[in-house]
Amino acid sequence: MSYNRRLFIKSASAAAAGSLVWSLSACGTSGDKSGSADTTSVTDAASATPSIPDFGLQLYSARDVIGADPKGILKQIAGFGYKKIESYQGDQGIFWGMTPKEFKTYMDELGMTIVSSHADTTKNLEKTAAEAAEAGLSYILQPYIGPQKSLDEWKKRADEFNKRGEICNKAGVKFGYHNHDYSFKEMEGQIPQEILLDNTDKSLVVFELDLMWIEVPKYDTAAHLKKYAGRYELCHVKDFVREPKVESTDLGKGIVDYPSLLKLASDSGIAHFIVEQEAYPEPVMKCIENDAEYMKKLVFKG
Repeated sequence: MSYNRRLFIKSASAAAAGSLVWSLSACGTSGDKSGSADTTSVTDAASATPSIPDFGLQLYSARDVIGADPKGILKQIAGFGYKKIESYQGDQGIFWGMTPKEFKTYMDELGMTIVSSHADTTKNLEKTAAEAAEAGLSYILQPYIGPQKSLDEWKKRADEFNKRGEICNKAGVKFGYHNHDYSFKEMEGQIPQEILLDNTDKSLVVFELDLMWIEVPKYDTAAHLKKYAGRYELCHVKDFVREPKVESTDLGKGIVDYPSLLKLASDSGIAHFIVEQEAYPEPVMKCIENDAEYMKKLVFKG
């Protein structure tokens, strides 16, 4: 089992307890309702120009199938309409058995760009960052650090992030952190995610906001995006349900009002919108195709 897969499974398990009450956030991103999120701006505006034509995919979404035929799966993903790729450090590495240059060449052939990758940045970061730069990536992202025992531990992680940012900057890429739900759960009257944001140098550390994992703990997403405008440069677009347990699902089939939420994200400075899915009501590639169709029709609301 790959490093990132272990991490995502650990986080998904930690968030499994849901509630029947769905809160309505300040921006209306989650509804107090018994059905799926309002997708009026998607369905009624199918003929309108999509608000995010260059949406991407986190390859972890295809983790169950990509290993057997990386090039074939990547070609299918391009065929669905994805324009950007975010990789992860799977069993075959970030570049799926190819050299950084070979991977970039193949992406060029498919008309896609590899923007970023999740990776274990606690070791061999100089090598990882250099290879990322060679492949044309803009970001190397730490996907998981786990809940910390104290606020001081969170501050130590922020210090470590600054140091990793220096290493990545020297290589010509940016270092960033991808959140899970635990960093938005209050600790001693403070929000750990805000400790990371407040104690990192914005010239060294960027953030990728997983929009499912901020919504799961019912945090005020709108207020957070407004407060930290400019700090988040990427986001994960991932829908979810709360019952019978907290679980990822196809875009438009969960409870997140993405036409409104992605407008707020865009206004806050987020430039890269990366689709991710962790659980599948249909075969994996069909779900990935469904997500692409949703994004092709999505028009901002609000």
